[in-house]
Parts: sequence; C-alpha cells; structure tokens
Amino acid sequence: MARRARKPVLVKSPVAADPANAKLFINRELSWLEFNSRVLDEARDASVPLLERLKFLAIVASNLDEFFMIRVAGLKQQLSGNVAETPADGLTPAEQLAAISARAHAMVAEQYRVWREEVGPGLERAGVRISRASQLSPEQRAQLSGYFSREVWPVLTPLAVDPGHPFPMLGNRSLNLAILLHREKEKVTRRQTVLAVVQVPSVLRRINEVIPFAADGAAGGTRFAFMLLEDLIAMHAGDLFPGFRVVGCSAFRVTRNSDLSIDEDEADDLLKTIQKELRRRERGSAVRLEIAHDTPAEIVSFLRSVLRLEDDDVYRINGPLHLADLGPIATAPREDLRDLRDEPFSPQIVPPLQEYDDIFRVITQRDILLQHPYESFEDVVEFISEAAGDPKVLAIKQTLYRTSADSPIVRALIRAAENGKQVTAVVELKARFDEAPNIQWARALEDAGVHVVYGLIGLKTHCKVSLVVRREADKIKRYVHLSTGNYNPATARIYGDLSYFTARDAYADDAGALFNLLTGYSSPPSWKRFDVAPLGLQERIISLIDRETALGPKGRIIAKMNSLVDATVIKALYRASQAGVQVDLIVRGICCLRPGVPGTSDNIRVTSIVDRFLEHARIFYFDNGGKREVYLSSADWMPRNFQRRVEVMFPVDDEDLRDRVVEEILAITLDDNVKARRLLADGTYVRVRPEGDALPVRSQYRFMELAREKAQAGPGIPGAGGGPYQVRTTPPPRSLPAGGGQAASPAVGAAAAPA
Repeated sequence: MARRARKPVLVKSPVAADPANAKLFINRELSWLEFNSRVLDEARDASVPLLERLKFLAIVASNLDEFFMIRVAGLKQQLSGNVAETPADGLTPAEQLAAISARAHAMVAEQYRVWREEVGPGLERAGVRISRASQLSPEQRAQLSGYFSREVWPVLTPLAVDPGHPFPMLGNRSLNLAILLHREKEKVTRRQTVLAVVQVPSVLRRINEVIPFAADGAAGGTRFAFMLLEDLIAMHAGDLFPGFRVVGCSAFRVTRNSDLSIDEDEADDLLKTIQKELRRRERGSAVRLEIAHDTPAEIVSFLRSVLRLEDDDVYRINGPLHLADLGPIATAPREDLRDLRDEPFSPQIVPPLQEYDDIFRVITQRDILLQHPYESFEDVVEFISEAAGDPKVLAIKQTLYRTSADSPIVRALIRAAENGKQVTAVVELKARFDEAPNIQWARALEDAGVHVVYGLIGLKTHCKVSLVVRREADKIKRYVHLSTGNYNPATARIYGDLSYFTARDAYADDAGALFNLLTGYSSPPSWKRFDVAPLGLQERIISLIDRETALGPKGRIIAKMNSLVDATVIKALYRASQAGVQVDLIVRGICCLRPGVPGTSDNIRVTSIVDRFLEHARIFYFDNGGKREVYLSSADWMPRNFQRRVEVMFPVDDEDLRDRVVEEILAITLDDNVKARRLLADGTYVRVRPEGDALPVRSQYRFMELAREKAQAGPGIPGAGGGPYQVRTTPPPRSLPAGGGQAASPAVGAAAAPA
C-alpha cells in the first residue's frame, strides 16, 4: 500500500515560544465537546447506514449526560466555592461554563436537526417509524390502550403541585411529564390552571412496538413501528385526573450532579459507603433541564426556579428527549433491519490459537498479541476459564475495573475458587457509573470464596492484569495477560484494544509484585519491565520523550491514546517538536495540545479517528535511534491516570510483535483518509481526504480485512508471535507535511466503503 511522502520541516529555535503560555493549551472541556461533535459528524454522514447514524445520535446524548453530571457539575461547584485555580489554558470556571453553554446549545440544536430532517425521516421512509397518537389506526389504539391499562396505569403516580403538595424530588436523568389541568366544572371566568407531574417509569420499556400495517405509508410497508412511553402516557393523561381537563402536556428531564464524594480514610466499609453515595447521587443538585420545545414559558420558568437553574441550563428539545434511549432500536437483533446497519463482522481467531490442546503451552512457545475487536476476546475468556478447571493451576489473580452482565470471567473465577484454587480479585468499586454492578460482582465472588480486595486508598485500580500460577513438573510457571482495555466481553466487540499474553519471567515477577502492592502493605518494588502509576509513570514517559528530543530531527514519536491533558507531558512534546522530532499523536478524544503553532509545535500532528468501533488502545512508540521501543498501557496521558490511578505501561519485547504494532497497526491508522480528522491550531478538526490518485483507506475496515485474511490462512503460517504477518510492512514516515500536518482540505464526509 503506497504512502504519501511527508515533507521535512525546518527546525525552529527552541526559544521561539514559551510552552508555559496558556494560549498553547486547549481547554479540556471544550476539547471534549469537539470530540462529541466528531461523533455527531458520523450521524450527519449520509454514507453511514441509517441505524448506525441513529446509534451515533444516541452516543452523543449519552456522552452529554456524563459530561453534565461530572464535568459541568464540577465546574459549578468550583464556581460556588470561589475556586481560583485555573487549568493550563487559563480559563476560569465562569469562563468555561459560558463557553460550554454556547457550544453545547449549538451541538444539541444540530443533533436534533439531524434527527428531524435526516435520520428520523430516513428511517420512516425505510419503514421504521415513531407513531403519534394522531397516526394510530383504531386497531393500534386499542392495542396500546390495553397495554396501558394492564401494565402502565398501575405503576404511575400522578403528583399534584400546589401549596399542599410541594414539588417532588425527581431522580437524576428521570423522564417526566408536566401536565397542565383545568377543572371541568369551573366557570371559564374563574378557571385556574393547575400543574401536575407524572414520572415516566424507568422500570417499563420506553419503546413500545405497535402493530405495523403496510398502509402506514412507508415504502414497502412498515417494518417496525413503535410509540414512546411518554407519548402513550400523554395519550391517556385524562384518565389519571378524573374531573380535570388536560390542556397541556410537556416532557422534561433533569440531570443532576453525580460525582461520588467518598472519604476513604473515614470509611469503615467501602462497599457500604459507596452504596450510600449511589443513593445520594439521585438527589444531587440539578445541572441541566431538557424540556419539550413547545412547553409554555410559565412552566419552564417554574421548573427552572424549583430546580435552581439559570436560563443557560435549560435546553429546549424539538424531538424525543434523550435520544440515547432509542439506541436499542439500532442494535436490536432484527433480521428485517439488517440492511440499515453496518455489514456484520465476527471477531476472528488468530492462527496460533485456532488449534491447541493447552493454551498455556502455546503461550510458553511465543508471546501473543490480539487486536480487539478484530481478533476474538474469547481467547482471553478461555485463558481464565481453562485456568479455572486446570488441576495444575494453583492460583489466579485478576483486576476487574468494568465487566459485563453475566460475566464469563467472573463465573470462571467463582468456579476456580470452588475448585480449591487460590483466587484473588481486585475489584474497583469506584469505576464511575459501574459502581452498582461491581458491588454485585464483589459480593458474588466473596460468597464463592474468592479473596476480594478493593485496591489502595485514594486510588482507582485501572490497570488490566491477570496472573495464572501453574505447577509444571517440578517447577512453578506463571502466565500473564495484560491489556489496554477492560475484561468485558461485551465492550471487547466494539472497543479497539490490544491484549498481550506472555510467560516471560520478568513480566510475571512484575505482575506478582503489582498484586502484592494492591493486596498488601508491601513497599513499592523496583519494576523489571513494568512502569506503574502513580509510582513514576509520568516521569518515565517524559524521560522517553526527552530521549527522542536529544536526537533532534532524527527523533520519532508516535503515541495513540484516548486523551492528552497532562500539561507537563505536553510541554515535553513541545520541546521535542522545537528540537525537530517528528511527533504523531493519535488521540481519539480530548487533546489539550495545540499542533502547528509556529516555533512550538510545527512538527506535531494530531489525528482523531471516530468510526464504527471505539478507538481505545494506548500505544506509545519511540524510535530510539532505530532501536524501536513500543509500549502498551492502560493509561492515557492525563493527571488522573498519572496521580490518582494504578496504571501499568509495559513494553512489547517480542520483535515480531513490535514490528506488527509499528508497521501494521500504527501505520494503517496513520494512513486513514476516510474517518480520520486532523486537529488544527485553533482547536477545530477537519476531515482528512485522499489526495491526488491516492486510494481511500478506512483503517478499521482494513483491520477487519487483515483479521479475516490471517484467520483464513490457518495455523500453519507465522502468526501472533511466531513470526511476522504477511502484510504491508512500510514503516510510518519520519516527516510531517508542510504546515505542521494540517489537513489538506476541510471537506466533510467520506466514502463508507472499506479501503
């Protein structure tokens, strides 16, 4: 596959700019909003299948929820607490909130324009429609009315709002109806409007299928018709208030501060403390009100007053509130909707693991690298599952940050404990928004005899490590699995991550020392192959950057991660650029570094890829004067990862696998000219487009093709550790195009076909 050459850049004076200048940093919150805008771009892209566009609209809504619950809530707390400290970009909390409000309001307006004008009508033409009361046939109305009487009405609790009935406490992210009523028997001249609130029950499904009829008008007939639960309740609102006439009904939704506040030093029982905080989360202060666009002004004013919100905190929505709830339509396993989705793809089994009797023998022979979701996560599950039943296995140690419902890994750990093995699980109870399921898993593991620990006080255990201890003949052999992503089979099918199996003693020594650190009072050890946060990972990364800086124009850095926020690391990258080091940063989400600033970051290019799968792997490449070094990690380059989490970075020591990461994974990612966007110095992103006669390259689809090709070739070829893959092996170029790696064209939109 041919690569476009990148022109060398002149080395700038290292004193041309001061890296401490706040103007050299992009605000973290505004950068995150730009990431969510790139997700919205996928919903706007007409080449993306309709249900996938709906999925991206749902992701935008879900992302905004967490952003308001955590980031906006935190800024509001800083503002009320008169916090004077500012981030590296220099914006005060008030300035950030003002900028966020303007950007978020524009984003939500565009999100719903895309829904009303493009995705919604497109789905209806394709036979997927949201039914309104006025559109129902008599048969459909009877069907839904019967369901309402049987299932919905008994659950509802109408709440009057008057001097005798104070405004109710509405739960976080609850969907509600504000209903305006008149007494039927009052004279018109004396008639007063009263207000009631009905909470839409979260225990009932919001999407209710109705009987489809070809006569509904969709081309080829209706394939799937449904009514939203709030519309069904509104259709029967009169039944809830006998003696009153409904004169208005508006849906609204409240978002509250949901950041947990836990003093671990004072917590006698961390599990019980977190359970208490989860209940408090539902009652946090309101930070946002979403409400139907046609709601009367007096109702909006009243709700804003009782929720203690400013006018900027109100988002008038012209469409279904919280489009994330429509996500299940996009992912429902309906064969009749397959043509509205991406082509199906099944993760492949890599050649070394296609045929084996003993997975441990395979790992002994070679290190194995898996690229998820293109290569199957089932091998990771099998690693733990086989260890659980293997009589030679003495102990299993595992970190669990986030896992899936009915997790096969948790079941395997329980089975291992029941089989008499020593099983240790480090369960992170403070994994945001996964606290409740993690508490459930912790209890189930403890009940089975697993030794469950919750990590270190004041730190989240975010690293992804498994250690299996096995007796083989007359010696102990240890096997390690490390990953950039969670032990979650569900997200492993949609997150782009890397897994690494090894039986190298140095890795096993470090893994054992790490678990001793997490479970006991051992002093921080000296690591053989790991770098661990908060015990020097930031310093190690800076030293690796500085080593490339010392090489000047011969230096080369490629770093792939989710977020780049840490100001100290950014300053080190600026110094590297000023020395002439060519730096490629592949940052999916937040990036506070400004590329292309004359004299400071001319030699830095920042790429973001938003596509079918969530880019999640952390890969760090340092050329080291031709002595390539590649590191994988659970950590982004953020203060929280360096200072408030237990993280692991480890090298890829196998030469063939190291070459694969550089020459295949990173090279193809940098080749992407379909779903890649390039960050400009002003903080905005533009699409990368094929230039001249260059072919379109969609990196994720290329990885799908490669996974299929390798799997079909079978176990007889060199594979994930026994030798190089038979693929393109052109290393990433050492120079950037003129202009600091700016995109050639700001055009939006790209071909959907795989490269």
